[in-house]
Amino acid sequence: MTNHITTKWLGEMAFESNNPSGLSLTIDAGPENGGAGEGLRPKALMLSSLAGCSGLDVASLIKKMKLDVDDFQMETIANLTDEHPKYYDSVVIEYHFHGSNLNEGKLQKAVDLSVEKYCGVMEMFRKFAELEIKTFFHHKEVEV
Repeated sequence: MTNHITTKWLGEMAFESNNPSGLSLTIDAGPENGGAGEGLRPKALMLSSLAGCSGLDVASLIKKMKLDVDDFQMETIANLTDEHPKYYDSVVIEYHFHGSNLNEGKLQKAVDLSVEKYCGVMEMFRKFAELEIKTFFHHKEVEV
């Protein structure tokens, strides 16, 4: 299977890139690099892709395992090298689960399955960056 996207120059430092879903996004450099800052930055977009890929896996597993989760978010923190070409050499991915009835064991299994087996973007990142995975459980008090 192949993916085909078209990325069109909009002038200055801005581009519009489509997606197989039919949606488009704008990519732009920040003012410090000659852009207007009116689009997503390419390297940061890679981090969104990483979190999105794993997040989709985890959300699917939460549904399949019938887990009770009120909220789920991911924080992705990456270190950019100093020398050109600048790239991410280390990435920390934090999974944050919120709820009053969290099954920590099953949620951790969902994260592990995504990280170790399902997420193709995670596998791509392993080729150039050291990955650190952290899972946090935020238990809400049950009000009576």
